[in-house]
Amino acid sequence: MKFPFLATFILFIVLFNIRIRLVSRKEEQKEEKFWDRELRSNSVRKKSLDTLEYVHLPYDLLPFGTAGDDESLQEIEDELTALKDLKIVNLTGITNTDLKLEYGTANITALTEYDQNYTTLVIALQKWGDALYTRGRFEDAASVLEFAVKTRTDITATYRLLIDMYKTKLGLNEQEIQRKLDGLVPIANSLNSLSRSTILKLLEPDGDTSETE
Repeated sequence: MKFPFLATFILFIVLFNIRIRLVSRKEEQKEEKFWDRELRSNSVRKKSLDTLEYVHLPYDLLPFGTAGDDESLQEIEDELTALKDLKIVNLTGITNTDLKLEYGTANITALTEYDQNYTTLVIALQKWGDALYTRGRFEDAASVLEFAVKTRTDITATYRLLIDMYKTKLGLNEQEIQRKLDGLVPIANSLNSLSRSTILKLLEPDGDTSETE
């Protein structure tokens, strides 16, 4: 009885070692591929950035200048106004290696700055939308968050709050609500980030928009 057990155990060890070697080889190949692309990216010449999709804040369409004596709202408006003359590009999910391969190594500092400006923008827009929401200014909040979505923000809270307003705060009928939600789906599908699946679940018919964190 011991021999079959021993043979089975030995076979298991052999198969396990083979599996480990295969996984290890795949990891080595993956790492080799990464460093090969990184090496190539460092020799790409500087290219024009004119083809980038720059984000421009529509100051005339968003509720700027409406803070009144509300210091919190004014601080957010000032934060967004400070971005007025800066270059803003959504590069979420794109690695530095990919950016260097596409636009050249010499542009990586500028591209990183543009992406950081974008992060600052969408965080501020989310804060603004949330602040307007808590003050009962639902239409203004919706316009702010809809602009954020147009830039393809991947902040889940932005979509959650916007969906909530469509369903409960803007006085929309069922057809209008569905049209609004349907309009968010292709944008959510185009996101290049880990939050994509979570946002798409929010847009499902039985999606739960309550806070989970």
